[in-house]
Amino acid sequence: MTGFKKGDRTMAKETVTCKIEHHAVLFALLAKHAVTLCGEKGKEAVLSGMTAYGKERGARMAANALANGDELTTMTNQAYGEWKPDYDGQMEFGQLRTEPTLQTYIAKCAWCDAWEKHGLLEYGKLYCVNVDNAVYQGFRSDFVCTPTATALSWGGTRCEFDWGHPLTEKEAEELVRKKKELGTSCMRDFNFHTAHLKYTLSKVLSEELGEDGEKAVEYAVRDYVKLFGQEYLDVLEGVYPDEHN
Repeated sequence: MTGFKKGDRTMAKETVTCKIEHHAVLFALLAKHAVTLCGEKGKEAVLSGMTAYGKERGARMAANALANGDELTTMTNQAYGEWKPDYDGQMEFGQLRTEPTLQTYIAKCAWCDAWEKHGLLEYGKLYCVNVDNAVYQGFRSDFVCTPTATALSWGGTRCEFDWGHPLTEKEAEELVRKKKELGTSCMRDFNFHTAHLKYTLSKVLSEELGEDGEKAVEYAVRDYVKLFGQEYLDVLEGVYPDEHN
């Protein structure tokens, strides 16, 4: 690992930008070392960490919606997403139906692509177990997102989700307008999302697994730096939590 001076870190934060690949791989490395060190207990800690992470994301989305005077509905949940693909064609997703309940799909996933690229799919797939439902419940506690097909990362042909509530024709039109109105104003880059993931999952692994959890985090960070370089770790410093989280 190479050392960076303060000025170097400042420059790195201005020029280095994490992508979905960095976010996906850091998760998979944390999961890999937690499971390798602690077996089933490690797996459960990873799932617990991802539930906490997802709920934090959902709560942030809800806060943005409420700050804009919007009610917490399935429509606004779809409108206030916090991320977008790194480039056109990286993801493929859409709606299967809007009534009697909204159902959506993902047919191409950048997270799966990253895990497969780095030989980490076996651990990366733990990300998919409950994160969508956790985000939804963080947005509004009585909401439930139900997977209706085997996820891509678990060997399925596409991920499918039932959001439990309809998206009426009027709401579908409003969703288009709301997304256009919001643009990227409520979205965060993957420096932020990767820093958030690292913070929350590391915290839960350390709390639930003790010294082994701390070792899992240490080993994951080491492997992450080996893959991407120290600058992709330094760029996360101080990003989450900050005064706005």
